[in-house]
Amino acid sequence: MIVTTLILGLVLGGTYALLALGLTLQYGIARIMNLAYGELTLIAAFVLVALFQQAGISPLVSLLVLPVLGYGLGWLLYQGMMRPLVARSGGTGRLEVDSILATFGLLFLIQGLLLLAFGANFTSISYLDRGVSILGVSVALNRLIAFGICVLSGGALVWALNRTTWGLRMRAVALTPGSAPLVGIDVNRIARQGFALGTALACVAGASISMYQTFSATGGVIFTMKALVIVIMGGVGNVPGALIAGLALGLLETFVATAIDPGLTLAATFTIFLVVLLWRPQGLFGARS
Repeated sequence: MIVTTLILGLVLGGTYALLALGLTLQYGIARIMNLAYGELTLIAAFVLVALFQQAGISPLVSLLVLPVLGYGLGWLLYQGMMRPLVARSGGTGRLEVDSILATFGLLFLIQGLLLLAFGANFTSISYLDRGVSILGVSVALNRLIAFGICVLSGGALVWALNRTTWGLRMRAVALTPGSAPLVGIDVNRIARQGFALGTALACVAGASISMYQTFSATGGVIFTMKALVIVIMGGVGNVPGALIAGLALGLLETFVATAIDPGLTLAATFTIFLVVLLWRPQGLFGARS
């Protein structure tokens, strides 16, 4: 029982952590609260399913291509939609409010386009859904792939942010955006890169989730809520914190579903979220101001 809960909880938590990585970058570095984040993950999910069903392209191949396209989409969204908001904010806290309002509209725009293109029915595929035994617990291979992608993506991000000049600039903009230009850092360029990379990670998450989860064009808000909970719990802009918070959330939901009642998983998630928000608003792994 305990081993089963731990393994299934970690696999689920890996999916959650993968989902939150992109929003962590977008909010932590670009200071943009992207309420359309879940819809961006759905774009990748629907594209992967369409390529698999209609063109016979392997989802693993799509997983290599979709992040590149997602980066380009994020770059265009930032330049065309977010950059004017950044310029208008003048470095004040107005950007967060404006980005919430703007992406709230973008949410419904993307949702409408998805409904028009793919309809309102639930969509799913069966791909690499055979069980793999881990310590006597059967776990679907596609879920293990999603967990592996989370570990690789999270590990690569942590390494890059701590060991490269690019990562140093990213952290400088995340921590002190007002002082970063004093040492020659182009804040707008770094913010654009952070937002675009966040969109690419959203596409990775959407493509991974689509291999084993049923979804619909109106379900993006669930993805956004889960990612936002993890970002706040882990600390804004804190990639290791998001990874740990995602894993912890997966363990919590699995424990509640198996030991108490599956219907209480969402209630347990938001109870923990509220406790963290009230007790430690900077997140479990965020620095005290």
